[in-house]
Amino acid sequence: MKPIILAGGVGSRLWPQSRAAMPKQFLALTSNQSMLQQTVARLDGLTTQPPVFICNEEHRFIVAEQLRQQQTEHDGILLEPEPRNTAAAITLAALHASKEGNDPILLVLAADHEIRDVSAFHTAVNQAHHLAEQGHLVTFGVTPDKPHTGYGYIFAGECLANGYHVDRFVEKPSPEVAKSYLKDRSCYWNSGIFMFRASAFLSELKRCQPDVFAACSVSLDGEQHDLDFIRPDSASFFACPSVSVDVAVMERTELAAMVPMDAGWSDVGSWQSLWEGGQKDPADNVVKGNVMLESVTKSYVNAGERLVTVIGLDNVIVIDTKDAVMVADKSSAENIKALVDTLKSQGRPEYHSHREVFRPWGSYDALDSGSRFQVKRIKVEPGKALSLQMHHHRAEHWVVVTGTARVTIEGESQLLTENESTYIPVGAIHVLENPGKIPLELIEIQTGAYISEDDIVRYADNFGRVNRTDN
Repeated sequence: MKPIILAGGVGSRLWPQSRAAMPKQFLALTSNQSMLQQTVARLDGLTTQPPVFICNEEHRFIVAEQLRQQQTEHDGILLEPEPRNTAAAITLAALHASKEGNDPILLVLAADHEIRDVSAFHTAVNQAHHLAEQGHLVTFGVTPDKPHTGYGYIFAGECLANGYHVDRFVEKPSPEVAKSYLKDRSCYWNSGIFMFRASAFLSELKRCQPDVFAACSVSLDGEQHDLDFIRPDSASFFACPSVSVDVAVMERTELAAMVPMDAGWSDVGSWQSLWEGGQKDPADNVVKGNVMLESVTKSYVNAGERLVTVIGLDNVIVIDTKDAVMVADKSSAENIKALVDTLKSQGRPEYHSHREVFRPWGSYDALDSGSRFQVKRIKVEPGKALSLQMHHHRAEHWVVVTGTARVTIEGESQLLTENESTYIPVGAIHVLENPGKIPLELIEIQTGAYISEDDIVRYADNFGRVNRTDN
C-alpha cells in the first residue's frame, strides 16, 4: 500500500485555534502530536511504501517541518496550486504514484481525523486491501451512534468478502432523516477514507469525470521539483473543476465497496466533537491548559498561556489564544463558521493568522505594535537562516535573548550572544543566521513609516522564496 495523506482544508469551525495559515491538521488538538503527525504515526504496523502528502502552497513548510520532527520518510509533498477539492488532490497523487509504470494500491487518508483504536483501524485497512486487489474502489463506513447532520452516509448493499457493495451514498441529511438512519443497520457514516489500486481509480475517473483526469494529467506532466516539494503546472490545474471524489467517482462507479470500521473515528470537525471525545472530569467538563473552573458543567475550555477562569456556566465552549478569545454556547458551535466568514469579509487578520507565525526557519510572535513601531520575538532553529533581504521603509534593532546569532549587514558579519544587540538601517542588505546548536531567540524592534510584512526584498534564500513576500 502507498498512503496518500490529504493535508488541505481550513477547519474554520475550530477557530480561533484553527486559522487559514495554521489549520487544524497542523495543531495538537487531541494529543501532544499534531493531527498530521498522528495520521502518520497510526501507519506503524502496516506494510506501506513511503507516503505522498498533498497540501497547498502556504502550508508547505509546516508539513515539511512536522515530517522532519517525526523523521518521516516520504515520496514527496505535492503542492496544489489552488484548492480544487478531493477529486483533484487524489488524482494528482494517483498519477504521481503511477509514474515509471508503478500501480500501487493507494490508502487515502485525511490528515485531520482522529482514530482512537489503531488496532481496529489496521484490521479494517487489511480487509479493504483484499477488496482493492480485486479491483474494487473501497470506502470505509463508520456505524453511526447519533443522528449527525454533518456527515454523508453510505448504505451497504450485497455482502462481499470483508465488506459490502455500496448500494447508495446520501449527502448530509436533515435532522429528521438522520434520526431515521439510526434505525437502519445497513447505514454508515462516510469516513472519507478510501483504498483502491491507482489504475482502477484513474480508469473510473477518466470514464466518470474526464475533465478532472485531463486537467490533472497535463498539470502533473509540467511538474517542477523544489526541495521536498512537487509543483504541478498551475495554468493547467486551474482548468480542473472543484468536485469531491465522492461526487466525481464513488457515487457513479459500479465498483464501489465499503468496509465497516469501528475504530473510534471522528473528523474532529467542531469544538463539540472535541468535547464529546475528550476525557471529562466529574462535572462533564473537558479542560486543556491553564484553566480554573467554579460551578461549571458540560463545558469545553481550552486555554493558551494565560490563566482562564470560568464561573457558573453550563454547556459552553471557551477558547483562548494570544490574540482572540471565543465564548459560545455549545449548541451554537456550528455558527462559528459564519463568524469566520465575517472576519474574512472585514479583512481582519485574526481570520488568517495567529499572532505567532511559523516560517521555515522558525517563528515570530508579534508582541506589540503602534503607528510607527512593532516588537517581535523571533526564534531561529539551529542551522537555519532568514533570507538575505532589505527593507525600504523600516529600520530594525535586534537584541539576542538566548543562543548565538550571526548577523551580516552590507557584507560585514559579526557574532552576537546573549544581551548583545545590533542595528539594521533602512535599505541595508542583511541576513540573520543561527550557527549554534540551540534555538536562537531575539527581540526585534521595527521602526518606520511602514512596517507591514510585504516591505521585504529577498536577494537569496534557502527555501526558494526569492521574489516572494508572503512566507
